Amino acid sequence: MNIGIVGLGLIGGSIGLDLRSRGFNVFGVSSRQQTCSRAQARGVVNEASINLSLMAAADVVFICTPLLSIEPIVRELVPYLSPDTIVTDVGSVKTPIVQAVSPLWPNFVGGHPMAGTAESGIEAAVPDLFVGRPYVVTPTAQTPPRAVDKVEEIARLLGAKVYRCGPIEHDRAVAWISHLPLMASATLVAACDLEGDRDIVNLAQNLASSGFRDTSRVGGGNPELGVMVAKYNREELLRSLSIYRDCLDGFISDIEDENWQAIEHKLKLTQQARQNYKL
Repeated sequence: MNIGIVGLGLIGGSIGLDLRSRGFNVFGVSSRQQTCSRAQARGVVNEASINLSLMAAADVVFICTPLLSIEPIVRELVPYLSPDTIVTDVGSVKTPIVQAVSPLWPNFVGGHPMAGTAESGIEAAVPDLFVGRPYVVTPTAQTPPRAVDKVEEIARLLGAKVYRCGPIEHDRAVAWISHLPLMASATLVAACDLEGDRDIVNLAQNLASSGFRDTSRVGGGNPELGVMVAKYNREELLRSLSIYRDCLDGFISDIEDENWQAIEHKLKLTQQARQNYKL
């Protein structure tokens, strides 16, 4: 089977490494010739080009670009595809992507491999990135079952745990466990930096350890990703942020009232609830 990958960064590159190691022919497209050359040198792809026409050889095409680029790329890609070619993406928001792309290509399957690192670019690509990680597939009633089954088959070959749900359900769920944490993490860093005494800020920066590192990590990531998440999953993110704000207000009120018993009760509940999340 021939696999096409548009966007040879962390996700696209890691897909390429894994599928090539499993005997697939992998063709890659990047906007930069330097990336194409490096992808070939690293063994990520059999062949790479800056021209989408290379995707004419692919049976399945993965669009591994930022959310903003997915629809325009599919529009450019369509003339080069055979009618049976399956197109999927790896975007972290699904509803607007599925709504925009499905009319352009009937064999489109929304996808979201939930794996990554703090690094980006072709040099960040690593084998086995998806092993044991969730891979969400978001078909609609109109998505051909053959296309869905093929994308799920490839996701399992990558070692991922496949989940199937609707685009709307996906976006509401990831708002809670991915997009809200990003914003909460960013505001944590921003709040710390609002301390008026710079000596205290400097001391805090030197004392910061694993607790701050873990809770601030995603807030220190790629700003472009955060903007795209806020733009494309706006309604669900606002909903989760509003509920999160209410929870914060509850803790503030309990501390102001010195209601230590209520705080202990809440923390016991969160201690129990956290065990239900498959971390």
